[in-house]
Amino acid sequence: MTAEQLYELPATVVCGAGRPVAAELLGRLGPDEPCFQNRLGGALADAERLLRERTRDASDDRVRELTGHLAATGGKRMRPLLVLLAAEFGDPGSEGVAQAAVVAELVHLASLYHDDVVDRAAVRHGAASANALWGNRAAAQGGNWLLARGARLSADLVPDALALNARTANRIVEGQLLELVGPEPGADPVAHYFRVAAGKTAALLAMSLGVGAFQAGAPRAAADALVEYGEQLGLAFQIADDLLDLRSSEAASGKEQGRDLLAGVPSLPVLLAREGTDAGDAELRELLAAGPGAGEDWHGRALKLFSDSRAAARAETLMHQRLGRARAALGVLPPLPARRTLDALCDFVALRNG
Repeated sequence: MTAEQLYELPATVVCGAGRPVAAELLGRLGPDEPCFQNRLGGALADAERLLRERTRDASDDRVRELTGHLAATGGKRMRPLLVLLAAEFGDPGSEGVAQAAVVAELVHLASLYHDDVVDRAAVRHGAASANALWGNRAAAQGGNWLLARGARLSADLVPDALALNARTANRIVEGQLLELVGPEPGADPVAHYFRVAAGKTAALLAMSLGVGAFQAGAPRAAADALVEYGEQLGLAFQIADDLLDLRSSEAASGKEQGRDLLAGVPSLPVLLAREGTDAGDAELRELLAAGPGAGEDWHGRALKLFSDSRAAARAETLMHQRLGRARAALGVLPPLPARRTLDALCDFVALRNG
């Protein structure tokens, strides 16, 4: 699929609002090879069924409603898709591959529960967030339950996949803590941003690819290349998400536009705007320095200024640099349909913020 054709994807496909879209993404991004499409489509359906079961198998009906809420509202299911694509470089029919896909999504869902509590978010995937429905304390514990469920499932994975999952859990929590404490005095805020993004976003995409490759018995060189691809794709994905927050409406993205901006989240465009010296961004720098309390129109004015800012353009350039590194990592992999799909996924990420 070309970059131009990606622009034609419906908003629900590009942004994941309201329903799982990995199967549709696979159909549009993957090569037109029926065996590959059917195998991956069936595996995604199996993983989805298992995910719904495992997020709603608590012993109490009220707990089941909370822990299954976010899985039921939909999402891109990008992490399960990555697990299954990576498994193509080994034996995709290996026992536990679907379980590995569910583990990756459980960790992701848990992080969303926690993020929404920290950000006081009211909407996720186009529906009310768990914290909006049940309160912060219950939502945080719901996220913890999903993490524990993922850990229980991961115990049955092959040793390399289990070890990678354990390391990734540590990286994700450290990334969340680094975001909360902020950079040390005198430290480079942009460098701190990339440390946070590496833990919060890139680590999980890399893990998804790694556990898929390990569980399917792929060669070590292929697994290492896939992990590196995931690291770079994840950083690009986070930058694209930052730009999406500034550019896309709630109807398109499933989240309030500018939610991170209002919450004071130090996204890459915000950091680049604060540190920039370009005269064209002077008003934007002043507005960011004043903060949301500067007036009723602060939010709308900031979003308007960001739309044509040098800071957003610089962030987009950095995103494309990471995508170039991701594509380079694929160079050692055999020319399978899965490799072509991963390459096309870079275009998808690049265009998420459009």
